[in-house]
Amino acid sequence: MGVDLSPIIGDTKINIALDALNEKKLAIDGYNALYQFITIIRGEDGSPLMDSNGFITSHISGLFYRTLNFLEKGLKPIYVFDGIPPELKAREIITRRTARNNAVKMYEDAKAQGDQELMKRYSVRAATLKSYMVDDAKRLLDLMGVPWLQAPGEGEAEAAHLTAKGYTWGSVSQDYDSLLFGSPLLLRNITISGKRKLPGKNFYINVSPEMIQTEKMLSKLEITREQLVDLAIIIGTDFNEGIRGIGPKTALKLIKKYGKLENLNDISSAIPEDLVKQVRNIFLSPDVIDPGNLEWKALDVEGLVNFLCKEKNFSEERVKNAISRLKKRPASGALDEWFT
Repeated sequence: MGVDLSPIIGDTKINIALDALNEKKLAIDGYNALYQFITIIRGEDGSPLMDSNGFITSHISGLFYRTLNFLEKGLKPIYVFDGIPPELKAREIITRRTARNNAVKMYEDAKAQGDQELMKRYSVRAATLKSYMVDDAKRLLDLMGVPWLQAPGEGEAEAAHLTAKGYTWGSVSQDYDSLLFGSPLLLRNITISGKRKLPGKNFYINVSPEMIQTEKMLSKLEITREQLVDLAIIIGTDFNEGIRGIGPKTALKLIKKYGKLENLNDISSAIPEDLVKQVRNIFLSPDVIDPGNLEWKALDVEGLVNFLCKEKNFSEERVKNAISRLKKRPASGALDEWFT
């Protein structure tokens, strides 16, 4: 879920077009992207796409077509996958699992009633990433010649590290935690831009890519990154419960007035000092690695067709037509470099 900083980020966001990211290397939070795909790419009754063996393929569909779109526009994506989560995240993981189990029950009730709208709503809440889905995603990226990295800890922290060290131009995630992890530049709505139906409502909104430059954002808020982390701890993160009744705007006022969490007596006493230190350490000194050489290789067209069409039952015509779009893209080098 991440920390909801939207009430204070406001107009520090800048709309940006995918075309403006030509030749930019982007570190994409892999789990975040795959989860978006499995929740969005579903049938009218909320059921995900599946192959003939009953394995979910919604994430593969989203990853394939969106990544092709990136390559077509000249972007250079690298996907980063989560490793072992910090121990403090166990509570959040249990909470999410409980919520998914409840959603599964509600989905079955809605299915028994024949209510497709409720079925779709609860199926999204019940969505979960399984290990085979991540394995499929990595295999697909290998066939597409797109690099991926296995993070030692939080994938979002690793993506932020890649950007902070200059390996990539920006970090891609829907969550604002990238800012807490120190990414100089966060890109949102990159993997899910376009028209999206609001949950439980009968109208659509246009979701456009947006960029947040961390230094400018912090300057406008008149706080440091360390103070932003303290603000997050006050309202609650994936690693600690926040103070009930205090939202981002109030927390911002308190941090600007008192400087740091320890100076807020009533609040600091409600959050154990040791816990504060641990959460600060997770965000300010995360477990990350340097990636070595990042290479974008040629697409294995035959391998992609075998994997997507013969194994996963995708339409061969659609897959080949999608791949052929790259051949029509003007390129700085030889067009053939994208194909084998």
